[in-house]
Amino acid sequence: MTKQEYMNSLHTAADAIRNACGEAEIGVVLGSGLGDYAEALEDRKSIAYEDIPGFPVSTAPGHAGMWHCGTLHGKKVCMMQGRFHSYEGYDQWLVTMPIRVMKLLGVKTVIITNAAGGVNLDFSEGCLMLIRDFINFSGKNPLTGPNLDEFGPRFPDMTFAIDRDLMALALDVAKEKDIPLQTGVYAWFNGPSYESPAEIRMARTMGADAVGMSTVPEIIVGRHSGLRVMAMSCITNMAAGILDKALSEEEVLETGRRVKGTFRSLLDEVIRRI
Repeated sequence: MTKQEYMNSLHTAADAIRNACGEAEIGVVLGSGLGDYAEALEDRKSIAYEDIPGFPVSTAPGHAGMWHCGTLHGKKVCMMQGRFHSYEGYDQWLVTMPIRVMKLLGVKTVIITNAAGGVNLDFSEGCLMLIRDFINFSGKNPLTGPNLDEFGPRFPDMTFAIDRDLMALALDVAKEKDIPLQTGVYAWFNGPSYESPAEIRMARTMGADAVGMSTVPEIIVGRHSGLRVMAMSCITNMAAGILDKALSEEEVLETGRRVKGTFRSLLDEVIRRI
């Protein structure tokens, strides 16, 4: 696909979503087990990914594949109930297509969430971690290829990829609500296999607090597109080798469901104050 063909596909997808659901000022990407948060939207309108021209379709468990838009605390909010991963076979330009579409729909702030494995030995299953920085262990970058000058520069700076003011807001809200909220570094591995115990030891040595198979491409493209980015992980399991048990997909989804009330309470107030 050429650069112009990709740009055309972005505008076509944005037009389809705009006609079905409207525009938004805040975008939220809902990770595994966290999709129920879309029910918080008032006057919600929805469109299935399969009905958006040129859009990929979510194949991962816990990703419903729906785009929602509505009102939350007086703000227009769109929510992605499911995301895309490179391990599903999608190229990075497709994995990050929704972030660019959000930009075309008027989004100024994006909140990215995920289910992650805990690497920091002080963490426990079910805790929330505000991402303050990231490590890219995948060997991939979503900005590879011709630069989309309409969105951002060829060499975007990642020093402030995560918006400092949004981080401070989330920490203030967590303190007021007495919600334990860790901060840490998220490491992106491609997947789909879970990381090996040796890889987890390496990640911890290099400064990672959590690992997962998503989010970093979206952060990079969000920053490239000039969006304010906040990112948060639900630590649904301790990573390989920390506990003497095998990892499972169902554990990830179950922990996500268990903490969804706390997760929702925190994001509700953050969105209200943005």
